[in-house]
Amino acid sequence: MNDTPYLLDQLENADMLEVDGLHASDFSLDEQLLDEADAAAEADQPFASEAVVLRIEALDGRQRRQWHFSYNQVMEALHQPEDDSWQLEGGHRLRCFAAIGAVGDD
Repeated sequence: MNDTPYLLDQLENADMLEVDGLHASDFSLDEQLLDEADAAAEADQPFASEAVVLRIEALDGRQRRQWHFSYNQVMEALHQPEDDSWQLEGGHRLRCFAAIGAVGDD
């Protein structure tokens, strides 16, 4: 059985990312593109797109850095289980972090 995680699943649950060694809480996913991919999957149709699905911004000292990754780049990212990171095209390394919080109504 293959238990390899999907980067998109981790991104949808992440509160913070580390990209190329910089922490970034300012990131967004293109929800419309993800909906199109989900619809294709439900129809058992292949889906690929060079459209940007992930945008990330982070401060490196005083410099604002930006990264943009296409749907295909995210889907082709290679999981690195030794540190739970992802290797993306262009030599970029990405890690996802989810905040730990209590769930309750009181």
